[in-house]
Amino acid sequence: MSAIGTSWGRYPHARQAVVPLHWRDAALPSTEGNMLPYGNGRSYGDVCLNDGGTLLHTRGLDRYIAFDPASGILRCEAGVLFADILDFAVPRGWFLPVTPGTRFVTVGGAIANDVHGKNHHGAGTFGEHLLRFELLRSDGTRIECSPTQHADLYSATIAGLGLTGVIVWAEFRLLRIASPWMAQETRRFANLGEFFALSAQSERDYAYTVAWIDCAASGDSFGRGLFFRANHAPVTAATRTPRQRRLAVPFTPPFSLINGLSLRAFNELYFRRAREGNAIVHYEPYFYPLDAVGEWNRIYGPRGFLQYQCVVPPAAAEAAVTELLKRIAASGTGSFLAVLKVFADRAPAGILSFPRAGTTLALDFPNRGAATFSLLDRLDDIVAAAGGAVYPAKDARMSGVRFRQYFPHWQSMLPRIDPKFSSGFWRRVME
Repeated sequence: MSAIGTSWGRYPHARQAVVPLHWRDAALPSTEGNMLPYGNGRSYGDVCLNDGGTLLHTRGLDRYIAFDPASGILRCEAGVLFADILDFAVPRGWFLPVTPGTRFVTVGGAIANDVHGKNHHGAGTFGEHLLRFELLRSDGTRIECSPTQHADLYSATIAGLGLTGVIVWAEFRLLRIASPWMAQETRRFANLGEFFALSAQSERDYAYTVAWIDCAASGDSFGRGLFFRANHAPVTAATRTPRQRRLAVPFTPPFSLINGLSLRAFNELYFRRAREGNAIVHYEPYFYPLDAVGEWNRIYGPRGFLQYQCVVPPAAAEAAVTELLKRIAASGTGSFLAVLKVFADRAPAGILSFPRAGTTLALDFPNRGAATFSLLDRLDDIVAAAGGAVYPAKDARMSGVRFRQYFPHWQSMLPRIDPKFSSGFWRRVME
């Protein structure tokens, strides 16, 4: 199989052998050097890359094993996509308990990065809904893990970045819904103070909350954005928006289409044209707006982009987010889809789980070389000073010093890591 050279951010580049896995009962292949599971490659940096080693491509593990239509408990192989689960479950009245901003992630990848979504304040991370899974180690050992069975490997594998072995199958409980529609309300906010007030007001009555923030705004427009809150809608005869049509970026342009001029123009238009008020929308455009554009990562050009997602604790949130946005606006770069959300104070599902009490900001930066890396280092300084963290699944450049500060329990992972498993990310932060 041809080598997989990059992750979704198209940076960094890696050279590795790729071995597909097809059967859950088969042994792992014998390889020289280290191994790493690879699902659908929707991580942004090098957490799913293994330069100089081997990737175990798990998309061939794509079968359902069991489903209980009364309880919503689903067992499936680790290479099944969230998109496939939705196609199966939604017509039967079920939904994913937690989903990130793309449905093109595998179950194994969702566990390895302990993904979160718009309902963290009520439902936590995907790992919190995981009942059990089977882990295949490099020595051939198969271990069934759950909160009560091999609990140490259970908590190390959730958010374990693929380092504890190959997740072969997983079992989790789906969420009962009445329809594929969402009852959504859109509200404009003029500044960060209004965002935090809307968040606090919405968490009791709305299952899903998230905001878009204009990261290019300054002056009187600084901190403005759009707040989206929603619940699963009952079967209704109200006017509904159609399912999203899927387009695609046909080729990679020779340079990034995201620059200061295009970013400011897009953000101004997006903010002004947004319709405030209530609407019934299909779940796809609400949860997965970027999935409507296939290969959208190409718009950043051949050098790719770096996503930056951080979280800062509640006491420092408004001041830290203000400083982050000022630095980003002053740099003249940033993202047309900048996401802001408040995380709840919940016990982490895994040792290296990223979500924690506080406010998370996520956005993309075109890779402009040293200038981009310097900006992200300055953002790191703000996050670290506030006592926050950066998300490994979105990272391609954090230092080992910062990683160990962000995840103070990292040493608890060391005894649980499979000695034959490694990644570009892990080697970088362990140097």
